[in-house]
Amino acid sequence: MDVEMEVIKRNNTWELVELPKGAKKVGVKWVYKTKLNENREVDKYKARLVVKGYAQEYGVDYTEVFTPVACMETVKLVLAFVAHQGWTIYQLDVKSAFLYGELSETVFVE
Repeated sequence: MDVEMEVIKRNNTWELVELPKGAKKVGVKWVYKTKLNENREVDKYKARLVVKGYAQEYGVDYTEVFTPVACMETVKLVLAFVAHQGWTIYQLDVKSAFLYGELSETVFVE
């Protein structure tokens, strides 16, 4: 949790403000995950602070949802191409990744 909070502070993810009159706030919660190594032994424990998006209402709190993900067909195609070329594939774990999309609205979290 300390690592997650340090990354949030370092990236200036938010700023502390007073909630404006009439504004709605969205809660946050901690999500925990145990990462295992190739021998299925505990490698590390991860914690992420996430917004309780399910508490928001479409048309009131937001107007669109977009999550960039790779479709499985694309992943398979890339893996087939890599295998055909005889290239080496590396796996990595990103400690903390942020998408720098511009929000058109202000979101207040508690």
